Amino acid sequence: MSTSLKRVVVTGASGFIGGAVATALADAGHEVVGYGRRPNGWQHPRGSYRQRDLTRDAIPEVRDAQVVVHAAALTDEWMGWEDAFDTNVRVTGRLVQTGSAARLVHISSASVYDPYTPTVLGCEAEQLPRRYPNAYGATKSIAERIVAMHPNCIALRPRAVYGPADATLSSRLLARVRMGVLPLPGGGAFEQTVTHIETLVDAVERSLDSAVTGPVNVGDAEPVAIGRFILDVLAASGRRARILPVPVDAALSLASRAEGLAKVTGRKPSLTRYAVMQLGFERTLDLSRLNEELGAVPRPTSLQFMR
Repeated sequence: MSTSLKRVVVTGASGFIGGAVATALADAGHEVVGYGRRPNGWQHPRGSYRQRDLTRDAIPEVRDAQVVVHAAALTDEWMGWEDAFDTNVRVTGRLVQTGSAARLVHISSASVYDPYTPTVLGCEAEQLPRRYPNAYGATKSIAERIVAMHPNCIALRPRAVYGPADATLSSRLLARVRMGVLPLPGGGAFEQTVTHIETLVDAVERSLDSAVTGPVNVGDAEPVAIGRFILDVLAASGRRARILPVPVDAALSLASRAEGLAKVTGRKPSLTRYAVMQLGFERTLDLSRLNEELGAVPRPTSLQFMR
């Protein structure tokens, strides 16, 4: 794959996805400026880093960039609407206005698909729903509607991104294991698309020079049984567990009660409807645009780099 060298701004460079993208682009010779909230959040001998809170700080480098990769986002499944809107919507809107002359590669999410029904080979042409069980899905959906106004934007929709240096996925799973048992809606039997970070990075790199615009699903070559995948992720983290199947309806009822209690106590719920819906239904993506239009060949799911 041949890509002309660019001046690239990467938001969210102190995070898992943004950091991996910024490193890959700098390794390839691009001139990369990374933004993030953490001090010394991303370092590379051929890149520079700016510690900024993009919800309030100026982003002047965007005006000179040829490409903006927007990976900054809040992803907590139980975050407040105001915080989610500030980061996932307002920052996106500012980037669209400020960097309108640049190619915009927006890292969206497959969570924009209807969470209340199974996603069976979800296609980018599907109309997005108007309701979501949490602020994450809702604000990512609004952000997609905003970037659609940009004249040269591609919105990548990965699902369940995993890989080295990702502490989020394994830590969330480990927190749910009790005495070697992991309760899972439907027993984890449903087929789901997952995305290795290298699969997503490859899609970003191909997006730099591509003329493809609009949403593009991103995922590994074949869906996996989500329960088996979760057990493999836990094993890669040095933990073994046994799956305890829980009926999806019962899990949704428990999650609804937990969310109601959380609203009273101010504490995060032990279980959310979003988590149940993501694990308790089929969640597979149609990767035709990724393969045929962007020219990417999705790789097989692999956990060899999780250790």
